Amino acid sequence: MTADRTILVADPELAPLWQAIHDRLSAGSAPADIATVTVPDLAPGAVAALKSWLDTSAQRRRGRTRVPRTDRGVKVPLPPLLDALGLTTDTLQTLVEEAVGRAVVNRKNGRLAAAELRRELIRHAQEQLPHLPRLRARLTSAADEESAAATRRLIDALASITRRLPHTPPRALAKLAHDHAGDPHYFDLATPAGQRLVSAVAELTGQPEPARPDHIRSLLAGQGIIADRLSATVLLHRVRALGDGPIDRRLNEAVTPVSLNLLDLIHTPPRLAPEPLTVVENPSVLEAALECASTQPMACTSGQLRAVDHTLFQLAVDQGVPLRYAGDLDAAGLHIAATVEQTYGATLVAMDTTLVRAAGDLSSAVPLGLVPSSCDPALAAQLQATGRVLYQEHDAVLTRLLDLTSSKREVWQSVSQEAGE
Repeated sequence: MTADRTILVADPELAPLWQAIHDRLSAGSAPADIATVTVPDLAPGAVAALKSWLDTSAQRRRGRTRVPRTDRGVKVPLPPLLDALGLTTDTLQTLVEEAVGRAVVNRKNGRLAAAELRRELIRHAQEQLPHLPRLRARLTSAADEESAAATRRLIDALASITRRLPHTPPRALAKLAHDHAGDPHYFDLATPAGQRLVSAVAELTGQPEPARPDHIRSLLAGQGIIADRLSATVLLHRVRALGDGPIDRRLNEAVTPVSLNLLDLIHTPPRLAPEPLTVVENPSVLEAALECASTQPMACTSGQLRAVDHTLFQLAVDQGVPLRYAGDLDAAGLHIAATVEQTYGATLVAMDTTLVRAAGDLSSAVPLGLVPSSCDPALAAQLQATGRVLYQEHDAVLTRLLDLTSSKREVWQSVSQEAGE
């Protein structure tokens, strides 16, 4: 017989059959090579239809069938089915594509192409990066068709920049990225390419791959690659210095906050007076210190810790300067505070339950969110009870940080109220 094609593809009970055949074709089987197909979840009506097409009267009398049910589903012989329906292997793919509603994509061919692509990428990496076997394996392990071009470009750029190590004289990272990858931002350290460059230098020098920003920049600097030593800065206010270098003089002569970059702290570091240094997260605290004429030594890291911030902390530790740290009472601020406390032995200030209670139930309009596990349990409980972030701009925090006397507090509160109006 010749079945009505429209009825076959539209019958919902036969849909699992066409889907099973579609899956086999997509897996790489040719229509003429499929002897049987096992169909799970085939409805009784579809099984009855298949038996009517494939079983002879003699088979039915003996209780035998050409479409037996197995543990995996109903087993259907495909060539006899095509004959019974008046179909051919040449038209099978078109029929199942119409029934399933999407084209057959030969995954086997795709896998073969991907495998060949990866082999070619591995050959290229071996030619370009023979000196970086560990990194080479990481770069090629997850390569696919979509990422191959980008991976090949990264391999070429890494090969070009690492063949000339160490760079003499030292060169800026942006300049090297421009010259070796055609893009001054290609090896920015926050990007995957920048991280791979760090991995390459660590492997070449036989060092562990660093995690701290200052250690990363130190590793690169050892190979003549200078990263961000001018752009990132830290602010110091009322910090006395005991040396006679240019940075010492700037600090001692300044009446407003002094901005120091990584080059300042590495090449001409000041000799700091052994007075407690309060480091805060936000520049607004230094603005408040100016307004109330606070004379206590302070520094500001402006949020997440960068190489210049780690360098300042380490300088203070090496010179015996007692460190105090204060940050916003939110997830990021608490995480930064824990890092400073654990790494540099800083004392945390203005980050306690008493302060949270003093700020009241409406410390800000921003919901608290998750509190990191490193947070003191009592402080975490108090914050969660209010459910709000407590920022350093809050009067309760500024009063504590700046050690305002009652008279100065009145002036400060008056200024804050006028600003609010």
